Amino acid sequence: MTQTIAPRLRTLVLLLLAAACALLAGAGPASAHAALTGSDPREGAVVAKAPAQVSLTFSESVSMDDDSLRVLDPKGTRVDDGKPSGTGGTTYSVKLRPGLPDGTYTVTYQVVSADSHPVSGAYTFSVGAPSATSVTVSGQGAGGGFVGGLYGVGRYVSYAAFAVLVGGAAFVLACWPRGSGVRVVQRFVVSGWLALTAATLLLLLLRGSYTGSGKVADIFDLGLLGEVLQTKSGAALVSRLLLLAAAALFIAVLFGAYDKRDDEEKRDLTFGLAVGGSVVAAGLAATWAMSEHASVGLQAGLAMPVDVVHLIAVATWLGGLTALLVALYRGPADTPVPAVAVRRFSRIAFGSVIALVVTGTYQSWRQLGSWTAFTDTRYGQLLLVKIGLVAVLVGVASFSRRWTAQLAEATPAVAGAARGAAKASAKAAVETASKTSGKATGKSSGEASGTGKGSGKETGSGNAKVAEKASGAGKDSGAGKDSGAGKDSGGGSRRAAQLARQRAAVDAARQKRQRDADPNRFGLRRSVLAEAGVAVVLLVVTTVLTQTEPGRTEEDAKAAGASSATSSAPSTGAVTLDLPFDTGSQNGKGVIRVELDPARVGANDMHLYVERPDGTVFDIPEVKVALTQKAQNIGPLPVAPDHITTGHWSASGVQIPMAGDWEVAVTVRTSDIDQVTVAKNTQIG
Repeated sequence: MTQTIAPRLRTLVLLLLAAACALLAGAGPASAHAALTGSDPREGAVVAKAPAQVSLTFSESVSMDDDSLRVLDPKGTRVDDGKPSGTGGTTYSVKLRPGLPDGTYTVTYQVVSADSHPVSGAYTFSVGAPSATSVTVSGQGAGGGFVGGLYGVGRYVSYAAFAVLVGGAAFVLACWPRGSGVRVVQRFVVSGWLALTAATLLLLLLRGSYTGSGKVADIFDLGLLGEVLQTKSGAALVSRLLLLAAAALFIAVLFGAYDKRDDEEKRDLTFGLAVGGSVVAAGLAATWAMSEHASVGLQAGLAMPVDVVHLIAVATWLGGLTALLVALYRGPADTPVPAVAVRRFSRIAFGSVIALVVTGTYQSWRQLGSWTAFTDTRYGQLLLVKIGLVAVLVGVASFSRRWTAQLAEATPAVAGAARGAAKASAKAAVETASKTSGKATGKSSGEASGTGKGSGKETGSGNAKVAEKASGAGKDSGAGKDSGAGKDSGGGSRRAAQLARQRAAVDAARQKRQRDADPNRFGLRRSVLAEAGVAVVLLVVTTVLTQTEPGRTEEDAKAAGASSATSSAPSTGAVTLDLPFDTGSQNGKGVIRVELDPARVGANDMHLYVERPDGTVFDIPEVKVALTQKAQNIGPLPVAPDHITTGHWSASGVQIPMAGDWEVAVTVRTSDIDQVTVAKNTQIG
């Protein structure tokens, strides 16, 4: 029966690799997590005269440098001043050279979103009339190429290594303390630490090139590395390296001093290791939470600790499961994984699943925002796959619990048989050594006795001189034979020890075969192997999710569209702004339309309309508006509109003191505690 394990293991590994490759192939470069929700001029617009500047608005805050936002004329020549200016972190603009001729202009951008992912794109607008252009924008993408692929590999390795490190150490400390002395378990946990350290260093070196030029040569640019260290992502990676140094000390104690203590001393040391290990694990998980999805968007202060709990639960479950699999397949025969350790892990895994369900539900609500996002966005579709894999994993785990219960019932009998076999083996080794030693001693004694008999015959002849010589010869001969007997006795002991070692090796192999032939243990190994297989695919899907644009952001970008985010008008015409909002509460999602007429210096009329996503108007408790011109340090100027009718507010005599680029910020409150502020820029006057 055990001979079929290796082929099945190889087959399952091949299937897992195929599934992982399929998911990785579909993942591609990191998706844009900050979506472009507006531009001025709009994409495809034809304006009568050249604008003074180009503005871009994103769904979340971004960072950029002098080359991040460029405007190119039809010949591909740069016509901006190369100094992007931002307002609030979501809207950036760049001034254009005066007197631009008619034709089609190309706007390209490459920025880094607040959750550390690069975002790039391009669009065109025309002055006077569209024209031919030599600028090619196809294939533009951030985070791609060789550097992007290598960065993606580093991300996958870091997540997997974190699970191995945290889950493996937790399995030893909480479930199987004797496993701290098992070499294969030690190598498993240490390999997780080494892989996470190497992947973190790789990500730190690649970061500058990954978010910038994408060139391999920039990987070794120390100046670029210095800039990376000043960013949020760079600080997170450096913090991870420092925490890994503390993790190295934890591993040294766990597999060093802890393993050498007796059971009572281990219990005293376990508490300290558990506290220290939990702090290090939480710190490592926080390096992801502080730099990715959880750090931006709704309720970031709550989302980050929830994300830490989610990551630790994943690592404890999947990493511990893999450690159990390694111990079952590669552990020594004289130190098998006891049923009590499997039962303990089963309880810990169940608690991890509960934590995953609770934290995953919150994360799903936060990242999706609506039921339709499950099927209409890539993030939602991947999340459905993840939920299905978790359900399958829980189902397979139920079989493992059944085999564990049966193994626990069979363990006393198996242990008694193993002890009996060990005693019999030891007794047989002792008897073999005794027989071998006895034969050697008997032979030597017989030879010595024969010499003595010869000596007696010489003495009995009556010749005293001859007797004296014979007696002397007998002594010498006896001494020589005694020396030979000593040699034979030493050689027999060595042969006996060699035979005992051989017999012990044979007995160990027989015990391993008997252990593996146990149907309960064999069933447990198969079910745990299946669990680990599903867990690998689940870990891959989870990593892909971290690189995918959240469904809430994708839906907001679709709702707003590139043409409705920033709508500006001539200096004597009305301005209309459509601002999607989501306060996170029930019925807290919609669009607020702001109309400013005549949008010029002096008094203006302002109207606000609140609509649901389906276009129907509805009332909310409060709407407030603030106008700010940051370039001149004016504002915010508050506006308190009056409620006119359902979904309609109005304010008259709104004073605009000077012309320029104004930020219109609207605060929407949908309940006593749920509110959000959305803002966009427009040219007034």
